[in-house]
Order: sequence, then C-alpha cells, then structure tokens
Amino acid sequence: MRKSIVIFAVIAAILAVGFPLMVAFYHQGAKGPSPSSISSGAPSPPPPASASTSSPTPLDSASMVADEEVQSPPAQAETEARPLTLPLEGLTKEQLQALIIAAGQDAIKRAIAAASPAVVKIDVTIEKEFYNPFERFFSDPFFKRFFGEIPFPKRQVEQAIGSGFLFDYNGKVYILTNNHVVEGATSIEITLPDGRHFPGELVGRDPDLDVAVVKLKREVPDLPTVKLGDSDKVEIGDWVIAIGNPLGFQHTVTAGIISALDRTVPRPDGLGYFYHMIQTDAAINPGNSGGPLVNAAGEVIGVNTAIAAGTEGINFAIPINRVKRVLPQLIEKGQVTRAWLGIYIKDITPDLASYFGVEPGEGVLVNDVVPGSPADGILKRGDVILSVNGQPVHNTDELQQAIMFRKVGETVTLEVLRQGERLKLKVTLGERPSREELARRKVAPGEEERGIEGGPEEAIPRFGLTVRDNSPQLARQLGLPTDEGVVIVAVEPGSAAYWAGLEPGDVILEINRIPISSVEDWNELVSRLREGDTVMLTVMDRSGITHFLTLSE
Repeated sequence: MRKSIVIFAVIAAILAVGFPLMVAFYHQGAKGPSPSSISSGAPSPPPPASASTSSPTPLDSASMVADEEVQSPPAQAETEARPLTLPLEGLTKEQLQALIIAAGQDAIKRAIAAASPAVVKIDVTIEKEFYNPFERFFSDPFFKRFFGEIPFPKRQVEQAIGSGFLFDYNGKVYILTNNHVVEGATSIEITLPDGRHFPGELVGRDPDLDVAVVKLKREVPDLPTVKLGDSDKVEIGDWVIAIGNPLGFQHTVTAGIISALDRTVPRPDGLGYFYHMIQTDAAINPGNSGGPLVNAAGEVIGVNTAIAAGTEGINFAIPINRVKRVLPQLIEKGQVTRAWLGIYIKDITPDLASYFGVEPGEGVLVNDVVPGSPADGILKRGDVILSVNGQPVHNTDELQQAIMFRKVGETVTLEVLRQGERLKLKVTLGERPSREELARRKVAPGEEERGIEGGPEEAIPRFGLTVRDNSPQLARQLGLPTDEGVVIVAVEPGSAAYWAGLEPGDVILEINRIPISSVEDWNELVSRLREGDTVMLTVMDRSGITHFLTLSE
C-alpha cells in the first residue's frame, strides 16, 4: 500500500474480480477446455461420459482434492491445464481504471469499517470562576443600604465537544483523546456510535504531549476497539482517514493524504511547541480533537490535535508511537513523569560541524544550560553530547528519547566533546518541570520596547547587523538578560542576519567561539573577514536562551 496505491488497487481488483474466475478455471482444468480455448473464446468440447450431471460441487479445497482423486487426467494434461491467463488482460484502459477506482474505494471503506465503530463523542462541562466587573460597585455599603444584596453568579459553566476512540490495554478498554478536550472537566459524557450514553471519568492526562485517557464509569461488555498502528512506518503520500465529531456533527469521516512529517507546530496557548507532528490535508475541525487518524489498513497512526489557523487543508496529528510511550504511566499513575538534564539543545548542521570538530549529525550541541538544573555546573554552552551510557546520539530527538523516559534520580554517563577534548561526565537526572514553570524560568524582556541608540564607538556593519556596546544600565533599560557582549541595534531587511532570524535586542556573545565584550572586539574580528567568509555567532535572545548560528555574505 505504501509503495504504490496503484499496485495495491490492482492486486485488490485481481483478488476481488479475478480470483473467483481463477478458482473456477482451476476446478474445470482437468475436466474441461484448455486455457487457450477459454482465453480465445473457442467452444468447449462436451464433457466425458462419466462426468456427473448433478448440481455443481461446492468450490472448497476438500471437494477439489476429491475430484482429482476420482478423475486424474494424464500428468502432461494436468500440467498444461494449470497456467491461466488473467481475466484483466482483455480489459480496456477505461475498464481497468474503473476497477482500480473501485478497489481503492473498497479499501477506504474497509478501513472506515474497521475503525469507525470505536470512535466516540466526548461532551464535557467545565466550571470556571465568574468575574463581574460591577460587583465592586454593587458591594458598596451605600448601594446595599438602599437596594440590599444583589446575588451574582460566582461560577460559570461551559460546555465543549471533542472526539476519542476506544482501545484495549491489557484486556481493559479505555478511551484516548486530547488533554485539551477534558482539561478542567467537572463531568464527562461518552456517546458511542450506536447512540448509547455513558458517564466517563478521567484516568490520566499528559499536558506536554496533549493526550489523555478516559474510561467509562461502569463496565460495558463487547465494546469495539481500534488497532494501534506504527506511525514510524508512515510515509508522505499515504492515504489517511480522520474520524470524529467536527462542530458537533457526530461520526464524520474525511479522507486525505500525509502531507508532511516531523512538523514543529506552535501550541495555541503560546507555551512552547508540538514536535514531530504528522501533517495531513484530511479535513479536521473543532470537535475532531482527540479523534483517530487512520491509515488505509484501518490502523490508528495519529491523534488529531491541531489546525493551522487561517488555512484550509493544513492539519496536524500526534504520532501514535509517541502516545504509546506514555500510555503505561497515564493508565497506571495518572500522569507522566519525565526525566531531564536541563539544557537547550540543537542539531549539528553541516555549517556548524566544522566549528566543533565533529561531522554533521555526530552528537547534539548544547546551546545553553538552565540555571539550577541537573546539568548546571556539569555541562557548558558549546559542549557536544556524543553518547548517553555508551549509546551514540545523532540528533536532538534521539537525545530526548534517551533521557526523558528514564527514572528520575537515575545517573547517566554522557560522553562530551568540549573544545576538542573528550570527557565522560555523570549527571543525575531530575524531574522535568511543567511547561508553565519552564516559561516562568525564562528571562522576560522589559515591559517597554525602547529604541536602541548607538554607542560611543561606531561599529563596522557586517551581515546586515548594526551593534553597540552592552552595559548594566542598557541591560536594565531594555530588559536584556545579560550585560555582556554587544547588542544588536538594527537588522537590515533581506540581509543574512535578517534571514537567520536575528532581531534588535539580541546579544552577540561570541564570534567563532571567541568572546566579545565591546564594539572594539567586534570591529577587530569582523575586519579580518574576507568577502564570502562564513562566521558562527553565539547569540542570546531576549528570553535569555543562547543559540549558535552561522552567517555568510
């Protein structure tokens, strides 16, 4: 299926249309006409006198063996009767296309039939604190003296709709959905495709991955479940089906293809990103959240989660293999605990590799270390992590997978390349803070965005950048996270720095790993550059996170 939908469709057409004919030809081969007379349309000779005139024998393997034992033709004749000409050979192009379309539609229908009975509608109610802007006025003693107490609602009840699907875990049936569907819910109601309603309860949720597990409050026998597929085998161009309850329209089915893989998508709440998302053009709308993304074999390969705002046909699902990793904790503990080092990391690109003495894809670059984290004081900015407990890591995802599902408190050995020297460092893993806490740890920019004026010494403009000296006073004025380095004053539109994403207020700390503390240092280093040279900058952004990037003119 993955290699070619056409190949699959032709095979399906052969099985659906040609197989019964092939069986019939095989059954008649020893007693009737030769394949050549069948394919050419020649008249069949009369049957032997001993042939039975009773009703046809059922076409099963036992009856076929019995026929061969009673009426065994000569060996040569049997050999000649075996080869068959497929009935597709004589079809026109239009007829073949019609068979392919019919086979493709049949495959989609079979996939829907396999998964659809296990897709449920989830209705939730959420109670929130209600704020009345006039409450202070009506609470005034003078007002109360004449009008008395006026009751105001203290809580507001909201309703929301989502989707989910039934799956089996160690012999018990649970419902998988998005965390944002059930987060804060005071009541959950599950509606099955047959219309039956059952109260549900939350088992566990993982805000980071945005998944949650729910179960019915009472046992319901013979519930259908989906088969969880393998999202690592998904390829761009594969057919997929989204099933859910968009805008409250229960059990809606849409189809499309895999448009892209490994997408990084901003979270709607602004706290970080979704990583490694599956992109599809199968229509997904509000209410589809938590529903399954199904492949053409009827297996769930993703959980429908997000829509690109202001677009059509750009939708995202969480790969099911990432969900499988957290299911045991969700069901058994109700939450997911992740271990962490406390570092910001980056893949080693071809442009960066030569500056750190490694090959592209060899190890993971440490952009920065979170103060107070397990790695603080052990790892340093610019370290390259080559392996974890002897297992090589080639990209950020491999490093994250090697760390996050270990036990909190476990000590790991990291092989690190630091300025050309290989070190083995031990780090005791901590518990990864919540997204909200991580966001609070970042250094926020100043409340006022003020213009940045040039310093006393004029800087040489390079790569579309204009910089000035940094200082404690300027750092306080602009809310900068550091008073080191030089501050970017302006970025020329369309320049190398512009396309690299640099902005006014970013701080340049190093050029080619050489620290700079003033415009004088900047001028000395950039004046040595020839036209076309590439440099690597160490830059701290307004949130206090350090990045390595390369620029060339």
